[in-house]
Amino acid sequence: MSDTVPEPTKGHAPAPTTEDAPAEAEPLVEAHHDPEADHDPAAPAPLNIPRTPTGNAEVDAGLERLGDADHLTTDGHIEVYEDVHRGLRDTLTALDARPGPPAPPPSYR
Repeated sequence: MSDTVPEPTKGHAPAPTTEDAPAEAEPLVEAHHDPEADHDPAAPAPLNIPRTPTGNAEVDAGLERLGDADHLTTDGHIEVYEDVHRGLRDTLTALDARPGPPAPPPSYR
């Protein structure tokens, strides 16, 4: 007997196996990300307003504190604004309390 395997007859394809079977293709659904659908108008959003330093440490600290509102929802802004307003008011009040230069003498002509 011969140990050779007979070749398939021309015109006949070998029987398909499970390895040869094509996988069922799922329908292609184009993924489309709509940024508008994710937009929550109440979500925190930076205002990106530049804050220019004034040279006064107390005022500059208040300006930097305003940046905290960028990370809060709108209902949290009032606390930041009131805190900054209080700090600015205290700074102005302290300016009024400092002794200034002496007043010029009255001029009598």
